[in-house]
Amino acid sequence: MVLSFSFFLLLFTLIGLASFWQSRGTKQDYYLASGNVKPWLVGLSAVATNNSGYMFIGVIGYTYVTGLAAIWLMIGWIAGDFLASLLVHKRLKAAATTTGEVSYAGVLSVWSAGGNQPALQRVIGVISLVFLLAYASAQLVAGSKALHVLFGWPSWAGAVMGSVLVTLYCFAGGIRASIWTDAAQSIVMIVAMSVLLVTATQALGGIESTLMQMQAIDGFLDWFPKSLALPGIAGGLLFAISWLFAGLSVIGQPHIMVRFMTLDDTASMNKARLWYYLWYIAFYLAATGVGLLSRIYLVDTEAFDAELALPTMAMELLSPAMVGLILAGLFAATMSTADSVVLSCSAALTHDILPHQIENQYLIKGVTIVVTFLALLGALANNHSVFSLVIMAWSGLASAFAPLLLVLCVGMRPTQFASLAAVASGLAVAILWRYLDLHEKAYEGLVGIVTGLIILCLAELFRHLWNKHKVNVS
Repeated sequence: MVLSFSFFLLLFTLIGLASFWQSRGTKQDYYLASGNVKPWLVGLSAVATNNSGYMFIGVIGYTYVTGLAAIWLMIGWIAGDFLASLLVHKRLKAAATTTGEVSYAGVLSVWSAGGNQPALQRVIGVISLVFLLAYASAQLVAGSKALHVLFGWPSWAGAVMGSVLVTLYCFAGGIRASIWTDAAQSIVMIVAMSVLLVTATQALGGIESTLMQMQAIDGFLDWFPKSLALPGIAGGLLFAISWLFAGLSVIGQPHIMVRFMTLDDTASMNKARLWYYLWYIAFYLAATGVGLLSRIYLVDTEAFDAELALPTMAMELLSPAMVGLILAGLFAATMSTADSVVLSCSAALTHDILPHQIENQYLIKGVTIVVTFLALLGALANNHSVFSLVIMAWSGLASAFAPLLLVLCVGMRPTQFASLAAVASGLAVAILWRYLDLHEKAYEGLVGIVTGLIILCLAELFRHLWNKHKVNVS
């Protein structure tokens, strides 16, 4: 078990370190790989970054508790992600090329009004840094949970190990190292999840026998959860739409969207999208299936942590070597997101927040180390579930940034004041929604994104009426 796990871990590290030989020593190369990454690498990297420890730990735990109704999370998330990609990805890549910006915040601020908007760039940078640090901490927590269950290691061991490895290959090649390792990690992730899915189903006597055992659990195969915001079909529809907005929220995630900014050519976007969604659908189906099966194998008690369902079930069903593969897949998932998030945090500090943009590559890499250390501290102090941490960070970033990016893609060019108002309002509403515990009824990103869009549309309407008034007066 330890041997197979160590083998894959060493493999990922060597792949990341190998990217050093193609490093050009510039900020553009460190954060965007000089914009010449092939579409298959972009697709696999983006989906590995998206499907992180949240998928191995959070989604499986959520499915364990919720049952079949968790499938709406998958359907809504992928559908929303796809709809967003049709409007955003190619335009964002084109804007990054036109502006020459290396960060997500930089592209939005320059693209917004055709010129530099430093206040907007810094605000986006600060929000990105805060929420992405929470996101990175969640990934390190996910890895630690698995190591604790499978090896009996201290709860801090996985977080420390993950931090060291992420630092090593981020320091070596920046986003290129991250993308290369993501591609390798994505393969291990889907193999690991598929092996557990097939093995568990066979151990239960096949598909028909498995379904019969699921039906024996009260409410487990209900299409919608019992705690809906509204009764009947209306509640089910709101539940599904909430997760549609959760998927659309991908465009507000700097660490994922920057992958598409590294693509070699906008004409290759459809190829990158094909790689992305084929892998995404296959992996999400497997993860949801494993989550459903885990409820049969593992007893639901108050003392049991549902987010430990996958590693616990792996230990019961698989040989030590295969358990090592499962753990390698889980750890690969956490690192593929953690390194991406750390690089986005580094870009936020060195390129967006500080008054003088930093160009020295050694200073940039030093900032990366500091960011990783801060994420580690957050992981060691964490007392929340991986699922809740990721959803909080995901919805906060989406509520702040998705409305602005959407209106930019349809041709609107809001002023800096309007952009700042939308960013602040969307984020504030989402945070308030979660604080009031309304997120259990509907995804807070839905109300946050809608609020930001309303602000931007009203600002555009007022500007249009004001310009019309000035023309009439003159």
